[in-house]
Formats: sequence, structure tokens, C-alpha cells
Amino acid sequence: MSNPVSQLRLVVETEDFERALEFYRDVLGLPEAESYEGEGGARVAILTVPSATLELSNPAQIRLIDDVEVGRPVARSYPLSIRVAFEVEDAAVTTDRLVAGGADLVAAPTETPWRSLNARLEAPGGLQITAFQELEKGSDSE
Repeated sequence: MSNPVSQLRLVVETEDFERALEFYRDVLGLPEAESYEGEGGARVAILTVPSATLELSNPAQIRLIDDVEVGRPVARSYPLSIRVAFEVEDAAVTTDRLVAGGADLVAAPTETPWRSLNARLEAPGGLQITAFQELEKGSDSE
């Protein structure tokens, strides 16, 4: 059976569109595929990544990830917790670049029990993100 879904788009609303666009496009390095402007100042930019997955986690897993990455609960839960994780080649270098580019560091890169190096950041626009580096090839998600 073929997959009936051909694309995943995570739509993030942000009050500071320019700052968020600069951060994700220019600092994180996500290529801009399309952008549009509409009436009343409406704007959208569609940025791409080579691969996307939808990771569903129960509250216990969210608490576990917070504990491993940060050492304390930091995930938002109103109305639901959303965090976007980006696999990168070097989590430490990427974390430094993202902080220099406007992200707030929540927790420095930390090795996880599942053999990845994860850093937690608060990105411009209010979204929590994880920059993660797989330490062993063939490992599963962050």
C-alpha cells in the first residue's frame, strides 16, 4: 500500500515574522522553497528539510525527554506541547550558531540514553526546538 500522505507541513504562527524567517532560513539554514504575500499584510514562507517525521509522544515521554535534555520540565503543555527537532551534523557547533543567531539556550548539548547529543533552545517566534546529532549511525529518533 502506498503512503496517502506526500508532504508534512508544520505551520507555526509568529508575531515577529521577519526575525523567525531570518532565524530558520539564514541561521539554521533551511532553504526557502516558496513565499507569498496577501491582503492585510499576510505573509508565509515555506522552508524545506530533506526528511520529516511526525513523532507522537505521551506526557511521560515528554517528561523523560525534558529530564534528559534539560534536567527539569520545560515543555509547554497549553493547549498541547509542540517541539521541533532538527537532526544536525554537529550539535555543539549548531547550538552555538543558533544562539548567536537569536535563539535562547534552554540546555546545552547533552548525551541521551538513546545515543544522541541533544540541545534545547527557544527559537525566535516562541517555538521550542531541539538540535540533535546521532552519535551512532542507524540510531532511531531523538
